[in-house]
Amino acid sequence: MNAARIGTGGEVGIVPTGVANLEAVRSAFRRLGRTPRVLNSAADIECAEYVVLPGVGSFADGMAELRRRGWEDALRRRVESLRPTLGICLGLQLLCDASDEAPGIPGLGCVSGRAVRLNGAGRVPQLGWNGIAAPTAAVFLRPGIVYFANSYRLEEVPAGWTGATGRHGTRFVAGFERGGVLACQFHPELSGRIGAALLNRWLEGAPAAAEASGAMMDRARMAAAC
Repeated sequence: MNAARIGTGGEVGIVPTGVANLEAVRSAFRRLGRTPRVLNSAADIECAEYVVLPGVGSFADGMAELRRRGWEDALRRRVESLRPTLGICLGLQLLCDASDEAPGIPGLGCVSGRAVRLNGAGRVPQLGWNGIAAPTAAVFLRPGIVYFANSYRLEEVPAGWTGATGRHGTRFVAGFERGGVLACQFHPELSGRIGAALLNRWLEGAPAAAEASGAMMDRARMAAAC
């Protein structure tokens, strides 16, 4: 796949973590009139206008695949510069420092935090619909009922980020955002109209949010690099 193609036309680049249902994610963006492309290289990640980091399953397996492909640094640079990037479910946890699911295995470290196992009265894993609360300051996240499939959680919204929360036995972080970056513990691609509206807000608003954060690369410089 040509990296130059990925960087133009508002296409949505999807990172194949090896632990994600890529077809569900692709279908969600197709329904919004976008063209999803599975990325093939670190250069694709650098040049894509939008990047999605999905995942369901093992933290260790997801990080192993990113390391095997040599994509860790490219993803870190995107998130640290607040360019339009979406983490879904395990994708949110991979952005963090670590997870109790895989002791000794570092995450991408883009945000401060460690995923811990869900506890309390709720069944683990959490499978199904649950409500979330979001502050009015959020650009993308909204209150609503969305679909979850997770056994681990963040306990606190990372410092410097705006977050949504939910409760399943105990309180957990349902999502967080900053600039053009959005991370969801839930699955927007499986959350019906609410999920579709969230994805659409991110697609339409992430570039401007990134620019407002002083994060977007100069377009001419990016085109030259890609």
